[in-house]
Amino acid sequence: MRHQRVINHLGRTSAHRKSMISNMAASLIIHKRITTTTAKAKALKTFVEPLITKSKEDSTHSRRVVFSYLKDKAATAELFREISPKIADRPGGYTRILKTGNRIGDNAEMCILELVDFNEAMKGGEAARPKTARRRRSPKKSTGEAETAKAEKKAPAKTKKSTKAEKTSEESAPEAEGKG
Repeated sequence: MRHQRVINHLGRTSAHRKSMISNMAASLIIHKRITTTTAKAKALKTFVEPLITKSKEDSTHSRRVVFSYLKDKAATAELFREISPKIADRPGGYTRILKTGNRIGDNAEMCILELVDFNEAMKGGEAARPKTARRRRSPKKSTGEAETAKAEKKAPAKTKKSTKAEKTSEESAPEAEGKG
């Protein structure tokens, strides 16, 4: 039974596993996104998220602790200079796993592991699109644009199918004309 055995050994010795995860964490911090297998991504997520939390407090001690895990000076500097100010208000969940399908060679399940605040496509998707104008009764356009907008609104109204209420009013109108 595997009660309380939560570490995925990834089929490697402990020294190989630690150095591999340390290198992957440094790559994730520098590049903000890496492609790997899902098993490695889940193991890396549990490794890198406490380091990002530690980087919120920029002190000599926390820099030394993070460096002892990453063993990469550039990645440590990047984490404290660029990443920690951006995630300062986030209470956790700094990474996202996006599954991309299976690898052709060995059918391993692949994914993209990325830092949440650094994906401009997902974060800025709403901001990149222009705001849609709300329909209001009184348009805030100039008079020329307002007349054009009114003309455009009338044109589709003529082409739309008539409703039952319109049909009954049209049928009753000729009868009223004939009687009068």
